[in-house]
Amino acid sequence: MILEIRTYRLKPGTGEEFLRVMRDEALPLLAKAGIDVVAHGASLVDEDGHEEAYLIRAFPTREARDEQEDAFYGSAEWHQGPREGIVSRIDGYHTIVIEATDAAVTALRR
Repeated sequence: MILEIRTYRLKPGTGEEFLRVMRDEALPLLAKAGIDVVAHGASLVDEDGHEEAYLIRAFPTREARDEQEDAFYGSAEWHQGPREGIVSRIDGYHTIVIEATDAAVTALRR
């Protein structure tokens, strides 16, 4: 299994609204696209005073990840839906992709 961990550094004062748009608008679209969101939320600490959030997703293979993300981020639903509400609040982000066992993914699931 492939686990993608994405962290977001958010623009000042946007964390609460970023999380609302993520929860109420982006996550339902991700689910509809068949993307397995394992966990998401706010960081418990602000790094260097910056609000931060995370998104953890699981995929069966690297190829499936590439295909699903290309389809999702290229879709009209994303572009005409929550994209602006998400992207406008991000100052920067970082993604890592690792191999993980099913047990590790289950342990992270929220």
